[in-house]
Amino acid sequence: MHSSGLWHPLRRRDYVISARPWRAALYLLTSVPLGAATLLTLVLLAVASSALAVVLVGLPLLLVLVLSGIPLASLERRRLRLVDSTPLTDPHREPSGTGLTAWLRTRLQERSTWRELGYALLFATVLWPLEALAVGAMLLVCGGLMATPAVMAAGGAGEAKVLKLWIADSYPEAFAALAAGVVLLPVLAYPLGVLAAGRAALTRQLLSVPESGADSRLQELDRSRMRLVDAFEAERRRIERDLHDGAQQRLVALSMTLGLARLEGPAEPLGGLLAKAQGEADVALVEIRELIRGIHPQVLTDRGLPAAVEDIADRSPIPVDVRLDVPGRLLEAVESGVYFAVSEALANVAKHSGATRASVRGGVVSGRLAVEVEDDGQGGARLAADGGAAGAADGGTGDRIGDRIGGGTGTSTGTGTGSGSGPGGGVRAGTGLQGVADRLSVLGGSLLLSSPPGGPTVFRLEVPCPPARSRT
Repeated sequence: MHSSGLWHPLRRRDYVISARPWRAALYLLTSVPLGAATLLTLVLLAVASSALAVVLVGLPLLLVLVLSGIPLASLERRRLRLVDSTPLTDPHREPSGTGLTAWLRTRLQERSTWRELGYALLFATVLWPLEALAVGAMLLVCGGLMATPAVMAAGGAGEAKVLKLWIADSYPEAFAALAAGVVLLPVLAYPLGVLAAGRAALTRQLLSVPESGADSRLQELDRSRMRLVDAFEAERRRIERDLHDGAQQRLVALSMTLGLARLEGPAEPLGGLLAKAQGEADVALVEIRELIRGIHPQVLTDRGLPAAVEDIADRSPIPVDVRLDVPGRLLEAVESGVYFAVSEALANVAKHSGATRASVRGGVVSGRLAVEVEDDGQGGARLAADGGAAGAADGGTGDRIGDRIGGGTGTSTGTGTGSGSGPGGGVRAGTGLQGVADRLSVLGGSLLLSSPPGGPTVFRLEVPCPPARSRT
């Protein structure tokens, strides 16, 4: 278990001379004013909400009281780093929508919110007084002993009462008390460290939501799904390498051999057959190059997502503006999924929209990569009947999706896993977006579409974007 890491530093020989005792003392000392402030806040909120409940003003205050554990828990996770190097992750989910109502609904339905409220009550009434007592006793004992010579000199009577237990009536005895305080200080550092480690272990236990059996199975399912995605991408790369290094090179060699045979000047009709065979070989070579690019483009591997999207834009039959701000390299599965989604969207723009210009813009917001493809075409893109049902279930209603992507006028339509056309419209059915949506859903992403009649059509995708672990 992780809690064993909290106790391990106490067993090291250099614990006393390290920064650990000071960090433990700081951790416990900062609990005192924070706990007192928490107690005062909870009492004021409880009294005010009770007194004002009859005029309904107290109900919002009661809601604030219920949610008061959230900011305290966030601060406690940061303060925990003083004695625990492993960060405690925030267990709260992202709200299912935008606005205060969606945020409140999500928070009130979470176990974490109520656990954090319980922690706030325990912290305010029990934990910080105990910590104040422990740290205060240590400071009182060590500080009282070490201050004995100063107290004797300041008193002028030639004696000093040491810890209210005995009277030191000579300076040798006073300095002996000072030496005892200095010796006792590192000795008491161990119980102080034990108290801080126990307090940190309790905090971690209370503020981390325990995984149920179902949660563990879901997390394992997510991990196995990502392993399958990685295996699929690796297989695609292997096929791309085999075609590039194998079949393509053989076709190049065949075309060169046929060309050399034609230079020998063979009689007709052999010369015509050789010319035709060389032409077919050249056509096959062009097709296999396009196939390799469709499996996994080399520019995506070498230069990353922005360069690969710019390459698609350069090959598009209509002008495309690209503004894609991606910090560094992402996971290969994420880059590949977003690349093929944008490629499918621009292909639909060119085929169906009647647009004169399109744009691709996007960036990372709150740990998610959001990319929008917009065109100035005729609009009216719609989904097939089954895709519309899937979109309503998974992506929400048209109005909700229109609000999310900024095009909420007209007949915007959502797709989470449904099939349908891409930007630019009017195509009723199709498997292109079905494959894109399925691919993004495996990565934990979503696919949204807004296409009012007359345009513009906006195709938006969002996908979590953890940084690449390695790119060997």
